[in-house]
Amino acid sequence: MQEAQRSYPERGFETAPTNYHASDDISSESKKSDPELNMPLDKTATVQEGSERFNRLGWKRLTICLIVEAIALGSLSIPSAFAKLGMVAGVIMCLGLGLIAIYTSYVVGQVKMRYPHVNHYSDAVQLIWGRFGYELVGVMFALFLILLVGSHALTGTIAFINIIGNYQICALAWSVVSLIILLLLALPPSFAEFAILGYIDFVSIIVAIMVTIIATGVQAHNAPGGLAAVPWSAMPPPGTTFYEAFLATTNIIFAYSFAVCQFSFMSEMHTPTDYVKSIWALGLIEIFIYTITGALIYAFVGVDVKSPALLSAGDTVSRIAFGIALPVIFISGSINGTVVGRYIMDRAFPNSPIRYVKGLRGWAVWICLITIITIVGWIIAEAIPFFNALLGLISSLFISGFTFYFPALFWFQLVREGGCFSSTKNIMLSLLNGGVFIMGIVILGAGTYASVEDIIHQYTSGNVRSAFTCSAISYT
Repeated sequence: MQEAQRSYPERGFETAPTNYHASDDISSESKKSDPELNMPLDKTATVQEGSERFNRLGWKRLTICLIVEAIALGSLSIPSAFAKLGMVAGVIMCLGLGLIAIYTSYVVGQVKMRYPHVNHYSDAVQLIWGRFGYELVGVMFALFLILLVGSHALTGTIAFINIIGNYQICALAWSVVSLIILLLLALPPSFAEFAILGYIDFVSIIVAIMVTIIATGVQAHNAPGGLAAVPWSAMPPPGTTFYEAFLATTNIIFAYSFAVCQFSFMSEMHTPTDYVKSIWALGLIEIFIYTITGALIYAFVGVDVKSPALLSAGDTVSRIAFGIALPVIFISGSINGTVVGRYIMDRAFPNSPIRYVKGLRGWAVWICLITIITIVGWIIAEAIPFFNALLGLISSLFISGFTFYFPALFWFQLVREGGCFSSTKNIMLSLLNGGVFIMGIVILGAGTYASVEDIIHQYTSGNVRSAFTCSAISYT
């Protein structure tokens, strides 16, 4: 049978040139698209070994990584959100926002399944917003996670001060200790390896929550009037302002922000289709923990509950609880540094064994990178007196996109099959994703307003510490 003639006008031939072999074209084109084919054989083998090392994450360990990234000491700030919103609104928020977060995380996973080359959140946004979106979200992604590292350094400082109870020791000493711990824990380069620490993290936060719930419950039972005398209410307390209520709402919203690192984690899965198991497991665990923690501790302590709630458990018990919570403070903080490190390595060394932290050079680059990330986060946290309020502002600006309006846009532009009104299913999903998009924009605007108001309130009330202060009392 005569072979079909093929046109090659770009090469100056109307038909295949003499002595042309299709395999030559395939070979040359594949070399252009895959730089690894142009590497020496020994280097290609090294890259292949490194790639296999970063392809060992199963759905159970993915769940653990998501738990580490999502459930931290911030879960003990949920009771203070209930105190501003009231029991009814608090429970509804925990349940409703949790289910929405599960759905948007499902959409994120669908994008990863359809576009396997997407390794980080910025890669996905590039598909809809081009190079501009790639660079913008890359900065948002890295900045937010670096600030989270700094936030955990501050939380570690507060924990050490409360555990030791000696306010004569310079707070910066505890801050440096926190910095070193965060740095060391962020060194495992693959998420499959990091997940081993995640089991310790999960046990730590569960035990800390249980100790706090039991201690506050016993206190309430032994107090005059018992549980019936605890001043909690079903509705928001009188005099609650819009900014206070929305600031409390953002505490719950940010507790469900596990989609931020999902692309990064899924890139190491050996069976990516199993991600659905992980997001359902994580989502239901979060809903249960946040709802039970918020409702019980608020019912036991009332409107005067502190944030984090373990400060309301009494002096001795709060020290114990802080000690139990040390692993979750540092492990949950360090994974943010690891994710940023992986993002930078993937961008800086796309076709080098260094990307996979292979050999002496790879480890040297990785250790230097993690050190810089951790120190930058620590410096920002110590240098800005209103850092926690600033983190709330950054969260409003960024999490509104990572968890809400970006996944909605992904569905409309990357996941949807057929027109918005082509079927009953598409109509329902269009309404759902349209609602999620609007929710994200509302959180962006109202959350930013509430965070700015909080910063102003902290300054006017004198609750702002000094930069790089040695005063331990200013952290309590």
